Amino acid sequence: MNIAVRKYSENDIVQMLRVWNEVVEDGIAFPQTDCLDEKSGAEFFASQTYCGVAENTENGEILGLYILHPNNIGRCGHISNASYAVSTSARGNGIGERLVRDCLEQARLCGFKILQFNAVVRTNTAARGLYEKLGFIQLGTIEKGFLMKDGNYEDICPYYRAL
Repeated sequence: MNIAVRKYSENDIVQMLRVWNEVVEDGIAFPQTDCLDEKSGAEFFASQTYCGVAENTENGEILGLYILHPNNIGRCGHISNASYAVSTSARGNGIGERLVRDCLEQARLCGFKILQFNAVVRTNTAARGLYEKLGFIQLGTIEKGFLMKDGNYEDICPYYRAL
């Protein structure tokens, strides 16, 4: 499998929705509860500062994606935020790491000074391990900050990294 991370195009939206909505429906990592349709998805992705996709260049399949945007406004507008989604069928192949590394570079190019994750679910050990490997610092723990799909609350761990 040959993977390239690149800026998304409108032609990618249907496949991006498949990956994004899979994570939303899992209900264990993203705060969103509603899936995106083609119209809302196109608007959502277009509203981001940058969206990157991980494409299998052998067959054109989108295996993962990320969104990058400001975490706040004004005097805190230099802090960015991002979310990552990797298709269940493609996990374990280093795609998440490639997406995060590309996002770090794009955030710098967009003028951000910090990348912050507000709500990494404590039980998302794969993501937390990756972030720590890449130099992100955990800021603490917010007890019961995330409503899991099963109705239980899980802790969240904010992270940040200077760019």
